[in-house]
Amino acid sequence: MRTANGVQSDIEFVESKVETLRKRAAADGRQLTKPEQALMAEYNEAIAKLQNELDHMPQRALTVQLGGGRTTDRTLFNSFGEQLRAIRDAGIPGGPVDNRLHQVVNSASGLNETVPSDGGFLIEKQFAAELLQNVYESGQVAKLCRRIQISGNSNGIKIPGLDETSRATGSRWGGVRSYWVGEAEEKTASKPKFRQIDLELKKSAVLIYATDELLQDSTVLTEAIGRMARDELAFALDDAIINGTGATQPLGILNSGGLVTQAAESQAAGTLVPENIVKMWARLLPASQKSAVWLINQELLPQLYLLTLEGSSGGVAPLYMPAQGLSQAPYGTIFGRPVIPIEQCQAPDTAGDIILGDFSNGYILAEKGGIDAAMSIHVRFVYDESVFRFVMRIDGQPVLSAPISPFKGSNDVGHFVCLAGSRSA
Repeated sequence: MRTANGVQSDIEFVESKVETLRKRAAADGRQLTKPEQALMAEYNEAIAKLQNELDHMPQRALTVQLGGGRTTDRTLFNSFGEQLRAIRDAGIPGGPVDNRLHQVVNSASGLNETVPSDGGFLIEKQFAAELLQNVYESGQVAKLCRRIQISGNSNGIKIPGLDETSRATGSRWGGVRSYWVGEAEEKTASKPKFRQIDLELKKSAVLIYATDELLQDSTVLTEAIGRMARDELAFALDDAIINGTGATQPLGILNSGGLVTQAAESQAAGTLVPENIVKMWARLLPASQKSAVWLINQELLPQLYLLTLEGSSGGVAPLYMPAQGLSQAPYGTIFGRPVIPIEQCQAPDTAGDIILGDFSNGYILAEKGGIDAAMSIHVRFVYDESVFRFVMRIDGQPVLSAPISPFKGSNDVGHFVCLAGSRSA
């Protein structure tokens, strides 16, 4: 099977033949003869065929020969910023088009839908994957969720989920029931009930303007453009997981039918009392206690330090445990689970200012590919600025469509619990 490296070598070999013909004619001070012109045409046709073959190969990287007969895969561009500069140069009318851009297969439509030189080049697979991975690493919430890759030409995925809303006998697993039977007694059949979780990819996009001066430094470009795109996409994704409407964005836990809302105690505005925390913990699914986290608005942190529980002997113990040294950094804990301040939690005294959630089991994210990038020099041409567009395709929603009634007791439980708002005494 031919590799991208082999085809590239063939192209370079034929190009050397073309260069030899030109140098020979130039050295003699003459034009190409008719036989040389015919040979030149054959060489150009061969180069075009080889280039077409290379453009449609699935490889995104070239194989490089090392000493001792070893090989390794490397990206076509040395850095993300270097490729962004190449894309920008290709967008200038009459500007040079780096041949490596054509070797990144599956050219994308850019800000201009029809002209590749206006930005219709995909970023390399490695850079796209790194950008997406950095989005998860930069965010606080998305990295906690269960992730599913969508492949092929599909723009969504349908996942069967258990339709369980009660742990009462006859309702577990949506309808599975066991029986105690005597000898020779007939056994009664039962079956689970499923619902369909539909995830249709949504688009999250960010546009970033870059001055011509910034574009001269590929190192700065890699850091500045890459970081801005990464951080903004990460922030928007975390916000959607918490507050999303489910329309043009993922469905957030605060808007989902499976959210459990714990009634608040009577208390002063802007405060928390220990009873709130204890009761929220009691509304979490028992199986989720080992993997849940607390998300809070940072303005509630001072209140957490004041929370204590009274013991039977009259002593008190802190409910919130600050991180003790590097072994527990960076988060404090409540009931042994991390407390993570995030900007996307609601303001104090609003439902969603403190959330207890099991994201690894309770929230699904479906994603496709990496992050697509395109650019145009025309949108801000008179300002000597180029614009870069980054698009992430993703969707998500909670696993449960409704809280679950317990086997014994009256309070519903679920993967996600929040405290009701309007808590002023």
